[in-house]
Amino acid sequence: MSTFNQRPDTKEILQISSVDRWEVYKRLQELDIHCWCEAEKPLRVQLKNTNEATQLESVLKQFTANRYELVQLLQRCWQVS
Repeated sequence: MSTFNQRPDTKEILQISSVDRWEVYKRLQELDIHCWCEAEKPLRVQLKNTNEATQLESVLKQFTANRYELVQLLQRCWQVS
C-alpha cells in the first residue's frame, strides 16, 4: 500500500496501484498538497504540517480501504454527530 511518515516537511514515496495513483495525485493537487508523479514512478508527497498528513491519510483511505472499512468509518462519523 504505502510508506508513510507523519513528520511534516518530509517527502514520502507512496506505493499505490498505477490506476489509483493519478486519482490520488489529482485529489492532493485539489487540496493544495505539494506532490509530483511521473509515468512508471511512485507518487511523491511533501507534507508541510499535520493537517496535510491527515488529509493525505484520508485520501489514501478512500482508494485503499475495502467497502466494509468505509462503511464502518461512515457509521462512526454518524455516531459522533
